[in-house]
Amino acid sequence: MDTMKAEALRNIGIFAHVDAGKTTTTEGMLYRSGRIRQLGSVDEGTSQTDFLEVERARGISVRAASARFERNGATINLIDTPGHVDFLSEVERSLRAIDGAVLILSAVEGVQAQTEVIWHALRERGIPTLLYVNKMDRIGASAERTLDGIRRLLTPLAAPVQAPQGAEETFGGAVPLVPLGMSPAMPTSLDAGGGEEAATSTGTGIAQPRSSLRSEQEDTFRQHLVEAVADADEELLLRYLDRGSFTEMELAEAVPRLAKEARLYPVLFGASGRGIGIEPLMDAMIGLLPAPKGNEDAPLSGVVFRVERDPAMGRIAYVRLYGGRIRNRESVLNRTRGLEEKVTQIRRIDGRRSEDIGELHAGDVAAVFGWSEARIGDIIGSGDGVPGETRLAVPLLTVQVQWKDEAKYPAIAAALRELAEEDPLLDLQWLQEQRELHLKVMGPIQIEVLTQVMSSRFGLDIGFGAPSVIYKETPAGAGEGFIAYTMPKPCWAILRFRIEPGERGSGLRYESLERNERLLESYQNEVARRVPEALQQGLLGWEVTDLRVTLVEGEHHVWHTHPLDFAVATPMGIMDGLNRIGVKLLEPLLSFRISVPEEHGGRIMNELIAMRGEFDTPQLRGERMELSGTLPVATSLDFPARFGSMTKGRGILSTAFAAYRECPADVRAERPRRGVNPLDQSKYILYVRKALAQS
Repeated sequence: MDTMKAEALRNIGIFAHVDAGKTTTTEGMLYRSGRIRQLGSVDEGTSQTDFLEVERARGISVRAASARFERNGATINLIDTPGHVDFLSEVERSLRAIDGAVLILSAVEGVQAQTEVIWHALRERGIPTLLYVNKMDRIGASAERTLDGIRRLLTPLAAPVQAPQGAEETFGGAVPLVPLGMSPAMPTSLDAGGGEEAATSTGTGIAQPRSSLRSEQEDTFRQHLVEAVADADEELLLRYLDRGSFTEMELAEAVPRLAKEARLYPVLFGASGRGIGIEPLMDAMIGLLPAPKGNEDAPLSGVVFRVERDPAMGRIAYVRLYGGRIRNRESVLNRTRGLEEKVTQIRRIDGRRSEDIGELHAGDVAAVFGWSEARIGDIIGSGDGVPGETRLAVPLLTVQVQWKDEAKYPAIAAALRELAEEDPLLDLQWLQEQRELHLKVMGPIQIEVLTQVMSSRFGLDIGFGAPSVIYKETPAGAGEGFIAYTMPKPCWAILRFRIEPGERGSGLRYESLERNERLLESYQNEVARRVPEALQQGLLGWEVTDLRVTLVEGEHHVWHTHPLDFAVATPMGIMDGLNRIGVKLLEPLLSFRISVPEEHGGRIMNELIAMRGEFDTPQLRGERMELSGTLPVATSLDFPARFGSMTKGRGILSTAFAAYRECPADVRAERPRRGVNPLDQSKYILYVRKALAQS
């Protein structure tokens, strides 16, 4: 892709907490760009990006969807992501495909739990972001309160580039404080407090001339903008302290530059349901967010960020290309899988429509057909410039799949395996001997959606058992595990592991201290590959985490060692160590933020204490009490449902995954082990060698 084309391209993700108006905003963009002729409705199930049957039925987004439209000579690839926390994995994967983001907030609810989770992920990746305050026309809307929440809970570098005109039923758009487009026609000068030829906006957000008289609200928002710009740039701060103002030319230069560098975060206001503010937002997406980087003459480099299956064409791999180009009928290296696969077709997917484009250039995204082995996260080509993964979604519940018709069991297993390929966090556990299927899920909405998807897409009727919390284990101390796997011949694998507890949240850290002459490198690689597998089930049946495992001794035999001996020995050595050391049980915690009328505060605090919740000193804001802290997942599964009735519908509850923490001594949770326990070494060896008599 040449420089001119790349400069006019934007890859933008659109994010929000559920019900902030994200899909309505996307629909408005497609309509105003001329991409669609009629506005769809989320509630009526006619929106362009919510095209799955389950999305239309429920009126929520459950899958990320792509759309493409033109505006003012620029092309925007828009990825519309789900807003519900149960589908956070879709948000997580979309982050690897974008160069800029729009984060939508409701002017009524303000910053919510999902808003904060997404914001921190965007900041971790350094993705330039616009903040769009929607629903300014709703009862209870407040631009000032929302901006204060953004600055308090997200970033002090939030800079309003518009001043809203009115609120609730009087909201009529917003006045632009700086030009938003790519090539603005800028007035000659304007200090921080005034100007002769600024502009106002109509209900559609189209700039119109206005008089020099400004409201007090506009002056307030302009001052917020000036202060944020000064705080974001040291040189500008010195200039501001010296003069107490900026010219409009200085603001018009500084805001796009700082926004594209993710050093300043422009804030816009609108009411997407009435079409107000959408066009200025589109202009800001072009003018204040960066073009993609990428050179098509560079080595091929890209990432598969999403996988789907087409009934006729097979697997679809959605690819963001960072370098090089791909053409139809070319063979392309999948570095992650270590194989080459031929491209049969490259298509531009736009909601329910698609077109064959023949080639994919650096900086762009498209759907590639023909890669039957591609999985989410696979690196294509060299991997140069491909950003790493961001972990947002942490499934905290596990469920067992249920079905009535035993004849459907193979079809159900195959369908769930297909869904798990599209969403790896489902982590399908297929226990073939027990004829059991288990999934990891985020919450009850995802369980309901999975039931509907299995019915509508595969024609299969399934149910789920009661969800149970996913606990984890960690070593109770430090010690060693040893295994000498030398019988029955032919076999020879001797291993000694040092196992130590790690910091909470550190996961597994593995290293080998053994020399290659005692244990060949190929055998050491096999041990390294098998250690994470061995830790999937600890003494209590849960995954073992937050530990350091070091191979301190290893030995093979020139004649007797078989290549798979270390695959057999590793789990036995690891479990021997855990059995000697013992384990501690870890439980998942949710962080929460609660806002309730003050009269309900006492009851809510008592309820939190009964659930083993921990919280900071309550904060009083007007007639409402705000609480924040942590709650164990296990004790609070039904709390959201009870919270509404306890507060008579006037409370606000936001939750998000916080961390895993050691359980109190009186909490005990075990899970039945899948397969034979490596601690029963004789039986385990026969089991792995497939020599165990079947009962």
